[in-house]
Amino acid sequence: MSFPLLTATAALPAIGAVVTAAVPAARRTAAKWTALLFSLGTLALAAAVLVRFDPAGDRYQLTESHAWIEDFGVRYELGVDGIGAALLALTALLVPFVILAGWHDADASPRPSGRGHPDDRVDGRWRPTQGFFALILMVEAMVVLSFEATDVFLFYILFEAMLVPMYFLIGGFGDRAHAGGDDRAAAQRSYAAVKFLLYNLAGGLIMLAAVIGLYVAAGNFSLPDIVAARASGELDMATGTERLLFLGFFLAFAVKAPLWPLHTWLPNAMGESTAPVAVLITAVVDKVGTFAMLRFCLGLFPEASKWATPVIIVLALVSIVYGALLAVGQRDVKRLIAYASISHFGFIVLGIFAMTSQGQSGATLYMVNHGISTAALMLVAGFLISRRGSRLIADYGGVQKVAPVLAGTFLVGGLATLSLPGLAPFVSEFLVLAGTFARYPVAGVVATTGIVLAALYTLVLYQRTMTGPVKEEVRAMPDLRPRELAVIAPLIALLLFLGVYPKPLTDIVNPAVRHTMSDVQQKDPRPDVEAAK
Repeated sequence: MSFPLLTATAALPAIGAVVTAAVPAARRTAAKWTALLFSLGTLALAAAVLVRFDPAGDRYQLTESHAWIEDFGVRYELGVDGIGAALLALTALLVPFVILAGWHDADASPRPSGRGHPDDRVDGRWRPTQGFFALILMVEAMVVLSFEATDVFLFYILFEAMLVPMYFLIGGFGDRAHAGGDDRAAAQRSYAAVKFLLYNLAGGLIMLAAVIGLYVAAGNFSLPDIVAARASGELDMATGTERLLFLGFFLAFAVKAPLWPLHTWLPNAMGESTAPVAVLITAVVDKVGTFAMLRFCLGLFPEASKWATPVIIVLALVSIVYGALLAVGQRDVKRLIAYASISHFGFIVLGIFAMTSQGQSGATLYMVNHGISTAALMLVAGFLISRRGSRLIADYGGVQKVAPVLAGTFLVGGLATLSLPGLAPFVSEFLVLAGTFARYPVAGVVATTGIVLAALYTLVLYQRTMTGPVKEEVRAMPDLRPRELAVIAPLIALLLFLGVYPKPLTDIVNPAVRHTMSDVQQKDPRPDVEAAK
């Protein structure tokens, strides 16, 4: 029996979570190093997945299948295609940076420099630092396994279970930079955590009904079997049934994505979380929603996907413009990045449902590149906030004169967010727009307004925080420290590398996109040569 590499990739962070949580309470530094080492081990296994994955091979590779709940046809069934492999690698890559960036976030009493004292206690007891890092690893394990699951019921269990550790990360370890004091901060964190949980649970319950309906219609939960049965004509769903099941799945994924108007939990959750947890939300967990649209909505319900496409494209366009407009008017750094992410997720959904190979390749690359660029920008913003103790843009000014490296990395992260040519997100945004223009030119025109607005909110943010006279409160602000540089420098390097040479990603993703296009029986529209003349 071959080594179960996919299981190991998900099991290692889960084991790491248990080991980290078991470290004695007084050994907080040991708990941090334990979590970091397990996350690096997971990254090594994810790299092994990429090495063993053959883009020219079978659609699902490194497959595993074992009986689980036989009476209900549920199996422990895993496999990765190019899209799943790319997102698995993204998750494994970002978590070590999340842990390093949050090294002192669970310490009890941060100093003005942002560093906690090793002897700090809360109410005479150790703050549960071990719990913070154990929860991060548990989220990683569930997200990784969700990218690998090819059994619909197994995916649903993971889709819902990951909400629990995220709830505690948001509500129990929130941002301390709050203008309303400790009591108000605790109330806001609790509100954000409950809102996150309720929105996603509501979507999950709707999906559960659709999962049961799918089993009644198909007789099993195996995604490859159901897709093959649909393609061969052995499984023929009634039109009304397929549309209802599609809506059940899509609504759950749209909440997770998040897509307008089901997005309102995201600004609260990101604003009240620490910066590393905010990265975990938008760069890792939310990608499960858009990934599932590609894998499950288009694979299981191709006709319903085409039926719903006009409405979904409108929702995606609203997300792009609405998110960007609200980002322009934000006074809070983290909420600005949250609304910018809503706009970017609109581009991802637009690329998926443009039903072109360029659009879907661009959407997949966008998931990866958005994860890297948002992680870079949000983590630098977190380092900035930890120094000043405020999330308000108006409390900053002239930072580039006292902390030039911090300001420079903040600028690169911001330029990546607005998809500057030469940085990774430009390639994905270009492909999404090219694929959209090929089939829906009017939608493409509307979507381009998001690019203009992105330039506005990004450059205004940089101008107000980094340029101008040096404010007294930031005059003694230190520049990035070695640990912080170790977090940001690799992310900046990746943005530059994938911006000029995206071929390693496109080679993995494109064959999977061709399979998805085949599922929905769509071909790229031919260029209108006469119109071009």
